[in-house]
Amino acid sequence: MLFRDIIGQEATKQQLRQNVREGRIPHAQLFAGISGIGKLQLALAYAQYLNCPNRTDEDSCGTCPTCLQYQHLQHPDLHFVFPIVKTDAGDTCDAFLEPWREIILNKHYFNLEEWHEALGVETKQSMIYEKESGEILRKLSLKAYGDGYKVMIIWQPEKMNADCANKLLKILEEPAEKTVFLLVSEHPEKLLSTIQSRVQTVRVPRLETETIAAALMQRGIDATKATDIARIANGSYLAAVHKAAETEENQQELRDFIALFRDAYTVGVLSDPQKKYESLKRLRQWSLDMADAKVGRERQKHFLQYAQQQVRENYIRNIGQPELNYQMEAERDFSVRFAPFIHDGNVEAIMNQLDLAERQIEQNGNAKMIFFDLCLQMIVLIKRKKV
Repeated sequence: MLFRDIIGQEATKQQLRQNVREGRIPHAQLFAGISGIGKLQLALAYAQYLNCPNRTDEDSCGTCPTCLQYQHLQHPDLHFVFPIVKTDAGDTCDAFLEPWREIILNKHYFNLEEWHEALGVETKQSMIYEKESGEILRKLSLKAYGDGYKVMIIWQPEKMNADCANKLLKILEEPAEKTVFLLVSEHPEKLLSTIQSRVQTVRVPRLETETIAAALMQRGIDATKATDIARIANGSYLAAVHKAAETEENQQELRDFIALFRDAYTVGVLSDPQKKYESLKRLRQWSLDMADAKVGRERQKHFLQYAQQQVRENYIRNIGQPELNYQMEAERDFSVRFAPFIHDGNVEAIMNQLDLAERQIEQNGNAKMIFFDLCLQMIVLIKRKKV
């Protein structure tokens, strides 16, 4: 991985290059930040730069044997640790190196859920097991391939179980010569405090909106849409890529959101009994459609999260802070008419009901009852007066 191939993060790149040039090489560093901002990529580029014999002030040469091995993630002194799920294939990371290399080389930016998909598992219970600490010791005890540094990259170290974390602590307390640990974490606060105290933290910031938009435009997305997506992504390039890939599913969630609140408004506010009756029938059908087993609990939860986001956006628009809005064009078009109905008198209660429904779905509650009750609650709350 070359520094120039990483989106943004110029200040962090400069800091890492300067440390190498000045010979200030901490034995353990923690790259900390949100998902999708390039932490793993920075760690890989730093490791390659550290070991490239022909590096310049700005980057690795990219052509020497060391660089070529690093770019294929196959240098003998480059080691990886990452969360896995025990299977017949094995119970240490070495058994999963092929899909690990593939996801890095093909996707570049990815999260834990996508890693689970690459492994072919649906569980969220992946972890770094105790046995991995023995593998770390074994690999670092091997004679180095060259004169450079042995590098151990640990992705998502917060997923280490307690025994593995305690054994890693001992390794960090007595590091081997010319060995570098690079921990890449989204939740460093979950690490043992004793591990946190033994690493130098590199705080990787969120990406600038303009940087994300420029990267999206290079993928063929028009400037207006790229800017909208970049604002919604809130500093994460990966979130922007996911948002750009959302097509029919995202449009369907907006249609579901509009259907819920339009009919809730008709039943709760309008006086025409026939319209009330027809809207109530549609709400009942809406709740049945949302509760359909084909929709699935993850899709149901995702909709409720989306609905909470849109309620927040409409409230922000209603109080006159459009610069704080993060919506796509179709969402903005609906909010022009809908925002006045989300105000101080009902916004908190609406958010609470949506959050409650999400928690009930997560706890395997009866989806038909949950969604129909949500409809009834929205009928009451949408007609509340401003405070």
